[in-house]
Amino acid sequence: MREDLLANIEMTPREVSARRERGDKFLFVDVREKWEYEAAHIDGSVLIPLREIPAHLERFATEADIVFFCHHGVRSVDAAAWLRSKGVAGARSMAGGIDRWTTEVDPLVPRY
Repeated sequence: MREDLLANIEMTPREVSARRERGDKFLFVDVREKWEYEAAHIDGSVLIPLREIPAHLERFATEADIVFFCHHGVRSVDAAAWLRSKGVAGARSMAGGIDRWTTEVDPLVPRY
């Protein structure tokens, strides 16, 4: 039986923030477009737009933990699920994206 690719795929922004505060090591990837990143971004994140994720498969395969995020959490689930389908088990998505991060973790990050 094939493992469910969506099992435990999402983390809340508060969970991601707690991991950052503890100093947990993970790659924090923003899959939005450059113009979105320029409008608002989370410090410490790396911009890799969704359409570029396949080109970075080799890099992701070497990471134990990856957390993706986007504006509301749809594109990031797509990225994490695709990577899991390629064997990258540590791929996760931040539920609600940067919009939820702004309301739950850091109100200084602009909403758009």
